[in-house]
Amino acid sequence: MRTTPDRIRHAVSFEVIGLLLVMPLVSWLFELPAQETGVIGIGGSLVAMLWTYLFNLGFDLALRRFTGRTDKGLVLRVFHAVLYETGLVLTLMPAIAWYLGITLWQALSIDIVFALFFMVYAFIFNLAYDWVFPVPE
Repeated sequence: MRTTPDRIRHAVSFEVIGLLLVMPLVSWLFELPAQETGVIGIGGSLVAMLWTYLFNLGFDLALRRFTGRTDKGLVLRVFHAVLYETGLVLTLMPAIAWYLGITLWQALSIDIVFALFFMVYAFIFNLAYDWVFPVPE
């Protein structure tokens, strides 16, 4: 098991490195000023951290209520990931549209780029993190 300080280092480094990588990408793809993608990125990151806690708590409580357990097989993990990302996109999309003064469809395209980036990034980051900071035996 990882320690609490290690989990904090993981969460903070994940968000900081991810934002440093994705904000220039979104600025370039959508021809947006860096400060606007910065606000979207940092705001989205804060919402994502809160959403992660609330979603996982709610999902596990519902799972325990309906099945009596909280363990997840492959199919349930895929469902969990898709439901999580869908909820996050639907949560962030109106805020992005409002902040940038764009349509919901335009905001959806920006939000999807963030979501796709972070899905791939999370996989790579976690592999690298486990290699740099292995779990003690």
